[in-house]
Amino acid sequence: MDKPELLLTRLDEIGASLAASGRAQALIALGSAGKQRARLDAYSDLDFFAIVEPGSKQAFLDDLGWLSSICPIAYSYRNTPDGHKLLFEDGVFCEFAVFEMHELSRIPFAPGSVIWKQADVTDAQLLPNPLWLTPPVHSVEWLLGEALSNLFSGLCRHARGEKLAAMRAIQVYAVDRVLELGALLEQETDAERDVFAFERRYERRFPAGTQSLPHFVQGYEHNVESALAILAFLDLHFKVAPAMKRAIMELSKHAAGGM
Repeated sequence: MDKPELLLTRLDEIGASLAASGRAQALIALGSAGKQRARLDAYSDLDFFAIVEPGSKQAFLDDLGWLSSICPIAYSYRNTPDGHKLLFEDGVFCEFAVFEMHELSRIPFAPGSVIWKQADVTDAQLLPNPLWLTPPVHSVEWLLGEALSNLFSGLCRHARGEKLAAMRAIQVYAVDRVLELGALLEQETDAERDVFAFERRYERRFPAGTQSLPHFVQGYEHNVESALAILAFLDLHFKVAPAMKRAIMELSKHAAGGM
């Protein structure tokens, strides 16, 4: 079978294993394995929540027999207090968490697909708290200020020889804000948005804005060039404070000497 079919079959198998345990209440598939199955492809993994009976959570986390009984586990580690990342021997990669029902209201997640549930569990019980589904709204002033200040501090770090820290400030943190600003310049397509990770599927959501990304993210050895490209973009489309522009331009000359 192909990879998407294998993933969906694995979900059904996990649901059956939970049901057979007698100590579980539901299985929720998330992301491309959940309500966004149009995205499921050969590079997808499985994200899911196992909802278990009160008092059973630790047992499911400590003993992964409910998964290894389906397919041998090649590798796993506890990546959060609530879950694991895991690779089955057949190449299926999973990221999952185990919760008791009362915990769901405090967990941020997007609505998923219920693969299996006990008869007395309602669909409403398995929905996320609506508070988590409203992304923060930042003003243009804040986004622009964050982008510019990260360019400034990144160039300072580069001038000190801290290229890695500079790269993250300029090509990660500043670019994060530029992505949000860029979204104001272009009509978003109907590609699925991830409420928890704005950069996901950005290339499909904002195809025109994507053309500038190679100039913004030029790599470890090109922090100064990346910073200047970002500054030029911001200056073209937004009202950059002249004092901040001058400071960044001047600093870029000093930083270039440490390239």
